[in-house]
Amino acid sequence: IMIYTAGGFAGRIFNCPEPFQSRPYEVLDWGIDVNLKGALFFCRAVIGTMIEQKRGVMIVLGSIDGVTGSAWSVDYSAAKSGMIGMVKGLALLGAPHNVRACCVSPGPVLTRAAMANMPTPMGRAAEPQEVVDLILYLASDKAAFISGDNYLIDGARACMVR
Repeated sequence: IMIYTAGGFAGRIFNCPEPFQSRPYEVLDWGIDVNLKGALFFCRAVIGTMIEQKRGVMIVLGSIDGVTGSAWSVDYSAAKSGMIGMVKGLALLGAPHNVRACCVSPGPVLTRAAMANMPTPMGRAAEPQEVVDLILYLASDKAAFISGDNYLIDGARACMVR
């Protein structure tokens, strides 16, 4: 089982408040490198062994922004959307060998104080354990026929008109 959780908003990490069109290329590169290329190379490193063993699960942590987009962090949205496409390709590659791939895309999660203020139709952000529980289910044998898709855990936030 491989679970890829690395990632982050490059603009926030680099304290770069400029809009996308003014953001330095180095900041954009970092966002793509960590959020997409890191996941891609991690999956590449493990899928061969999983195929040989005729068993495996790759789970990558996406984001609601990969589905809905974000004007503030276009690079992040692009990378997380790319992860969803990557998972579909990995699922097709692995399926004949009993190797699965899934993407889990959270909305607001109570890992930072600011997340508590993000609106959802359910009126709250997710507890971290709720995301963990979904990942554990997808990694388990109970989900043996689940592969190739993105699973939103966002309190219906993606359904909101923005």
